[in-house]
Amino acid sequence: MTAFEIVQLILRIALAGVFIGMGVSHFLPGPRRVMAKMIPPRMRWNGMLRPAVLVAFTGVCEIAGGIGLLLPWTYVAAAIALAVFLVAVFPANAYAARNPERFGKLATPLIPRLIGQLVLIALCIVIVL
Repeated sequence: MTAFEIVQLILRIALAGVFIGMGVSHFLPGPRRVMAKMIPPRMRWNGMLRPAVLVAFTGVCEIAGGIGLLLPWTYVAAAIALAVFLVAVFPANAYAARNPERFGKLATPLIPRLIGQLVLIALCIVIVL
């Protein structure tokens, strides 16, 4: 195993922990309520696409993606899916960033949030090179 492969493995394990941890937080009452409020008004629907269901779905996606990063036969697909996922959830993060009075410490300012998302996307790509 080369030094680069060792770094990739360490990054995969670390990212898996981050995504699994964040996914689990989607099912904790306090964070779940705040995350449901983070969904922009234009993306709020009723029925199966109501905010509470979307929060649970995104939590499952993060947990599944994190687990997928740990499995040799799925880590490439998981990394790609998580990169796409990070793009898909950015509108909710941007909405929270633009409304800090409503979201408190979850409202990371927009530019640092964008940089953080881009770093996570880059790490997802680096671990599959």
